[in-house]
Amino acid sequence: MDKKSIVAGNWKMNKTHKEASEFIKNLAPLIQSARASAYIAPSFTALHDSITAAKDTNIIIGAQNMHDETDGAFTGEISGGMLKTLGIEFVILGHSERRHVFQEDNSFINRKVIRALKDGLQPILCIGETQKEREEKKTEVVLEEQFFKGIQNISKKDASNIILAYEPVWAIGTGKTATSEIAEHTHSFIRKLIIKHFDKEISKNMHILYGGSVKPQNVEELMQQENIDGVLVGGASLEYKSFAEIVNKA
Repeated sequence: MDKKSIVAGNWKMNKTHKEASEFIKNLAPLIQSARASAYIAPSFTALHDSITAAKDTNIIIGAQNMHDETDGAFTGEISGGMLKTLGIEFVILGHSERRHVFQEDNSFINRKVIRALKDGLQPILCIGETQKEREEKKTEVVLEEQFFKGIQNISKKDASNIILAYEPVWAIGTGKTATSEIAEHTHSFIRKLIIKHFDKEISKNMHILYGGSVKPQNVEELMQQENIDGVLVGGASLEYKSFAEIVNKA
């Protein structure tokens, strides 16, 4: 694999600003020689302290969500411009919890991706099927719809700044993990979707991460697959020794 692996930690609604700062200070020396890039997405209230703690380290700080408008009467929302001014470098969009808990649809997620790119943020666009959709053999149909609607009106130039994350909803926080064979088959299918919409060069260079109960015990096997370029980590990213082990093994 030519490109550098990415290990992204999504903390979800966990850690105060003080806890985040302490975590990053403990993590940094453990991964200073890692070959993989370490991304961390704290909660909004911990972003400033996380950026400060990550200064002069190889840790990249991002956000878990953003709105598609630049400003306005959107109580409780955060704009991409606010994040960029703070020093944020990437943003997770279309996470399954945003889709299924907060009912965000493909159109809204697409507008967010476009806005993130305009604001100079790197989007991690998440796609993935539910257990029911998998049982009904709709995995590829669901992924194709989420992908094509998620990247509508995005140029080839901008597409080169997007990271994709395949997260089977049935494997998130359940302890279930797609086998390396299932993950590789699905990532290969997604790679073909990128070629279909853009071209082979963009497909080759675009990172596709796997997310779904990733742990130190399974990351090496996942990373050995040809089309898996990194991982999106949830629960195992909340303990710095566990996350460091994943980063170093990736």
